[in-house]
Amino acid sequence: MFPLFVFLLALAFLPMALEARLAARHNRALRSAGASEPKDDVFPLMQLAYPAAFLAMAFEAWDRRAQPHTVFFAGTVVFALAKTIKYWAIATLGDRWTFRVLVPPASSRITSGPYRFMRHPNYLGVIGELAGMALMAQAPIAGTLSIVIFGILIVARIRVEERALSGTSDQRSGIRDKG
Repeated sequence: MFPLFVFLLALAFLPMALEARLAARHNRALRSAGASEPKDDVFPLMQLAYPAAFLAMAFEAWDRRAQPHTVFFAGTVVFALAKTIKYWAIATLGDRWTFRVLVPPASSRITSGPYRFMRHPNYLGVIGELAGMALMAQAPIAGTLSIVIFGILIVARIRVEERALSGTSDQRSGIRDKG
């Protein structure tokens, strides 16, 4: 039981730390290139809610004394597929992927990679991460709340991104869709 709790925390927070380092490096480069950031972004709330969601699910697993079984293994598949989608989106965006909505001048909308199929594949990956973790942790309460709350934040974030993207012409539409 305790090793599952530790495993879930490591699975959530080790990649999150690496993603934060990459995002910080990209933030610096984008800002030095003159990128602007909308003032009404929900990023500060997302910055708290995302790690809190994983913590809540891991603690629910600990409290329930969850053990790996069929649902856990289904969750690992969902989580792995979600990470694949998310990292495909990140790789496609390259040095313009970041946690923040940063709009570099003279940039264009990305229509390759997963962006051929949907406008915000990163957010599909994020919801998949939460769903996969909820299954692995066997956390129906924290998992459901996390998906609903973070889903609401994602909807608000997409509005911010779309406004930022529409601030320039379709040929020069601001940042690449991050989500």
